[in-house]
Amino acid sequence: MLPSIWRDNGLFGENLFDDWFGFPTERELKNIEKKLYGKNAAHVMKTDVTEHDDRYEIAIDLPGFKKEDVTINLENGYLTVSAAKNLDKDENGTQGKLIRQERYSGAMQRSFYVGENLTEEDIKAKMEHGLLTLSVPKKDTPKLPEKKTIVIE
Repeated sequence: MLPSIWRDNGLFGENLFDDWFGFPTERELKNIEKKLYGKNAAHVMKTDVTEHDDRYEIAIDLPGFKKEDVTINLENGYLTVSAAKNLDKDENGTQGKLIRQERYSGAMQRSFYVGENLTEEDIKAKMEHGLLTLSVPKKDTPKLPEKKTIVIE
């Protein structure tokens, strides 16, 4: 943090260091957390989907989450990944008053349509180093009966 003479409307104005060194303003730093975790929580769960011959692989970044914090549901053809993290509980074993909190606390969720012919046994999930990897097999959809026309004599 900059001394008060360097901050907004201080001795040298708010953009002195931004113009010289390219540092983000204090206002921009405060908004980073809101941009990442507020109304745009879906952006936290950065996701890559890779197609293979027999399956799709979904890789979701969940840094700081344990596998106990993550829930995966399959309902009506939608695969939903939910992650919730509550920092109210004391993780370090010490009691005390929280002065400042910068770590994320809350819940987020993403859904993917995978088709209605998959079951939970078909989907494999692995969580390692904050990366959730889901393997979703490709299944052929049941073929609908062809429309046949009857000729009138």
